[in-house]
Amino acid sequence: MKKHNVAILYGGKSGEHDVSLLSASSVERHLDKKKYNIHLIGITLEGLWYYQHNYTNSSQSLEIVRDESKLISLIPGKGIMYHGQILDIDFIFPILHGTFGEDGTLQGLLDIIDIPYAGSGMEGSFMAMDKEYAKIVWEKEGLPVVPFISIKKHTFIDNPNEIEKQINNKFNYPIFVKPVKTGSSVGVSRVDSSDKLLPALKNAFNYDHKVLIEPAINAREIECSVIGNNYPKTFSLGEIAPSHEFYDYEAKYIDPNGAKLIIPAILTENQKEEIKEIARKAYIAINCKGFSRVDFFLDIDTNSVMLNEINTIPGFTNVSMFSMLCAEDGLNYSDLLDKIFEYGQGKYREQQSIQYNHKG
Repeated sequence: MKKHNVAILYGGKSGEHDVSLLSASSVERHLDKKKYNIHLIGITLEGLWYYQHNYTNSSQSLEIVRDESKLISLIPGKGIMYHGQILDIDFIFPILHGTFGEDGTLQGLLDIIDIPYAGSGMEGSFMAMDKEYAKIVWEKEGLPVVPFISIKKHTFIDNPNEIEKQINNKFNYPIFVKPVKTGSSVGVSRVDSSDKLLPALKNAFNYDHKVLIEPAINAREIECSVIGNNYPKTFSLGEIAPSHEFYDYEAKYIDPNGAKLIIPAILTENQKEEIKEIARKAYIAINCKGFSRVDFFLDIDTNSVMLNEINTIPGFTNVSMFSMLCAEDGLNYSDLLDKIFEYGQGKYREQQSIQYNHKG
């Protein structure tokens, strides 16, 4: 059997750089070496791409070895160049979380260099990352979302008092203030009183030019893994029970007791079916491909289900919620990676057929 030459991109310029090092390490260790020749490409916080020649992955987290002789470049329509030659790579796993990795910018670049890759394309990645646009699309599709206000940075700078008034008129406290296009709860604040609102907004605008304001919901946090392209499959549901005030960055990645993961989530059959169907529709509505994790709130007071967000490159270790939910239904981590590879190839073939018909 011919082995595929795959590259794992990891690191990146976002605030989730260190999370990527963990996810990519897990992917590298679990890809079947009988099926794949693996190339590692580390991207620094400054955005430099380094080929990790003869790198040995012996830890839970990858590193990025900086060697100016191992800088790589990209050639549109050709691929990845290293030492004056195009690397023999036929597939890419972009295991980068957050901005410049999960937001469509990298996906557009990979489309231009013309190499198949795992996960959603530029459109789905952008729509999922921009929480405002995703919610607008979902609302138009009749899917339930948490109420929200979107504030642009220049509007806030011009008249912060008016923005404060607008928020206070719309929502009761507590509320959440979150950058529109970050993940892993980076820049997110829970605000319990009006005197804490302006500092929370200023903090959020350090991470993005748009901010979402949402009411705090007395809710259970339910998550659903989805894989596939045009006919996605959902898996058993999981619940996150955070020990912190909310499921913040520290609870996710620093505090070992930051949250309890309950798999499978204890729900009625009707609740399971409803959440899975909404997850499937939400995935399709914004053109996700390959794999994603869809996050929900289940209102404790009303039992109503609301979409929170969708992650096109969720935390990707073998003990992350995404992969654990797949494993709960019998799809182990290595086989999951094979599926994601197949979906990426299928997405590429579909895209190529459209381009070919365009030429005709």
